[in-house]
Order: sequence, then structure tokens, then C-alpha cells
Amino acid sequence: MEAVALFSFTASEADEISFHKGDIIKVTEMEDDSCWVTAEIQGRRGYVPENYISLLPHPWFAGPVSRLEAEQRLRWQDTGVFLVRESESAPGEFSVSVSYGDRVEHFRVLEGGGQYCIWDESFCSLNRLVDFYRTHSVAVEKVVCFRDPPSPIKECPRLAHALCDYTPPQSAHLHFLRGDIIDLLDCSSSLSWRGRCRGRVGVFPPDYVQPLYH
Repeated sequence: MEAVALFSFTASEADEISFHKGDIIKVTEMEDDSCWVTAEIQGRRGYVPENYISLLPHPWFAGPVSRLEAEQRLRWQDTGVFLVRESESAPGEFSVSVSYGDRVEHFRVLEGGGQYCIWDESFCSLNRLVDFYRTHSVAVEKVVCFRDPPSPIKECPRLAHALCDYTPPQSAHLHFLRGDIIDLLDCSSSLSWRGRCRGRVGVFPPDYVQPLYH
């Protein structure tokens, strides 16, 4: 995943890396300790403080959702509709869940030396991997290319009511409490919406809220 630096940071330990505000940072691992992530900047790799960066929003990145929740989101979706999530079985790594039409398949994203792969092809970032499989089949037995979910026919609502608390560890995700009213900024994806609440902007799973159309 790619992130943008919100503030400049000067490393104080050998395993940390410095960066400047506005730098684009490649996040390679989401640590169990939510205060730090492993990242790479211009070939340098080390720890960076999680609250100094903001993950660039991608509708396909679902964050820390379970395998079961991924299947629930993708069930009945068209073949190829997918999401990238933090791996449930291997903390700090990523998995891809993709609809095969009649079922949902899961792929572990292997990472080594700053490269990501599902099969033989390797890529310098998750973004490049996703772009590749939009035009190349991720499946062996049939053609399954990544695709975004269809845009909803219904007009996007402007507001939503929070059905329960949502307290994500990532700064790019929107924190809210049950009962909050959220200003919706983008609800074009069925996997992740973007909104504003309590003065903050971020993404969140749409099944945590009830849209308000009036």
C-alpha cells in the first residue's frame, strides 16, 4: 500500500527511517503494534510512526477484515470483484479475496525484498499488483481478472447513520461511534465508502452505517 506523509519525521533509532511531509511512502507491513508500520522510501526500509502517515484511499483496500467478512461482502458479486485485506493468519501481511461468481477465493500476497507476488510475477507495490491483475487472470482454471464492483443504481445518499462503533487502527479509516451522523463524500464502491465525521475524513465499510436518503 502507498501512503502520504502528513508530517516530517527524523529517525532516532537505526531501524527507523526519516521522511519529509508530502513524501509518498510504500507501506510493506502493518505491525501488530499500531503505533508503527514497516515502510520503504527510496530503497530505504524501516519503521515509521503510523500517525505520521495516511494511507492513500483505494476502494479495493478493506483493511483488517476477516476471511468470513470478505466472503460476505463479495458473495453474489460479479466474477472478478475483489478486495485486498490485512491477512488474518499472517499478521503484517496481505491477502486478496476475489469473487469467482459461484464462490469466493482467497490468495495470500507473498512479500520479499520489497516485491509482492501472488504467482510468478513480482511487483514493487500492491498497487502495481492490482493493476496487473485487472488485465491478467489471477485464476488458473478460468479467466478471472480483477474488477471494481458495479456502481450502484441508486443515487448516493448524502448522509448516513452509524449503526455501531467503528474504531479502525489505520489513520486513513474514519472513526465513529454508534449514532453518529456521517457526511458521505464517496459511496461509489460497495466495499468501502468515504465520509466525514467529527471533523475527520476517512474510509469505512458501508455495512456499519444506514444511509439516509431524506
